Amino acid sequence: MIDPLPELSTEQSDPRYSQIDRLPTEQIARLMNQADAAVPAAVAVAIPAISGAIDAISARMSQGGRLLYVGAGTSGRLAVLDASECPPTFGTDPSLVQGVIAGGPDALTRSVEGAEDDAEAGAAALRDLDVGALDSVVGVSASGRAPFVLGALAEAAVRGALTVGLSCNEGAPLSAAAQHGIEVVVGPEVVTGSTRLKAGTAQKLVLNMISTISMVKLGKTYGNQMVEMSAMNSKLADRALRMVRDITGADRETAGAALDAAGGRTKVAVLMIQHGIDADAARALLATHGERLSDALSG
Repeated sequence: MIDPLPELSTEQSDPRYSQIDRLPTEQIARLMNQADAAVPAAVAVAIPAISGAIDAISARMSQGGRLLYVGAGTSGRLAVLDASECPPTFGTDPSLVQGVIAGGPDALTRSVEGAEDDAEAGAAALRDLDVGALDSVVGVSASGRAPFVLGALAEAAVRGALTVGLSCNEGAPLSAAAQHGIEVVVGPEVVTGSTRLKAGTAQKLVLNMISTISMVKLGKTYGNQMVEMSAMNSKLADRALRMVRDITGADRETAGAALDAAGGRTKVAVLMIQHGIDADAARALLATHGERLSDALSG
């Protein structure tokens, strides 16, 4: 049996909030804000563990592996959200970073009762994805004990994948089940047991780090510029134009013409301008340097 929920710090009741149903709105809002302010400090304590996991993940991704998040409830929704933002932000194929939520797509918008308690369903989800040795599987669970997530990590381990467990309690079973355990201990919630609050915020911050830093290490940025983003709307197209101009110093007309010739690819447009080459030559140069713009510019 897994340790009962009442023993978990995320399930404790904080007496500071025991009268919130009698307080004016602004006072409740200030209490919540004060509680939220403690989350970044809790994340900071876990940065060594987070960094170790990211190094291991990016090493496998550089060899062609995928990053797969698995969660239930709020944790699963946050996982799917983070994964879904990678293609537009970093130009990745949707299969590279994926989120798996207990209960399937329906659970994104409404609760699917009992889904998180099904360990076999978690394992089956990993089998359906044909997880392999180059993949990295990050289990996300505020309690650190969701059977769906534990089942998924167990299946990932059998298949030789890298396993990471992200939870918000000390000594979580999820940490014991993973090669890299990340525990961001945020303590009791303003509304007792509502881990969509501080715990959810903590998980979102860590997932931001995992995906963003992994992509940076894979060369998906140039400095802090999103040079691999997909310019799928007018706002992003304008951002791409500004990036090309900022990096190259070119005027608007020159940058726009290069982007058009490059099919909207910022990195290709930059190389075309900086090296005075056409789009095909720029793409070839990028490929020679592992798609890293900084290397291609200096090469």
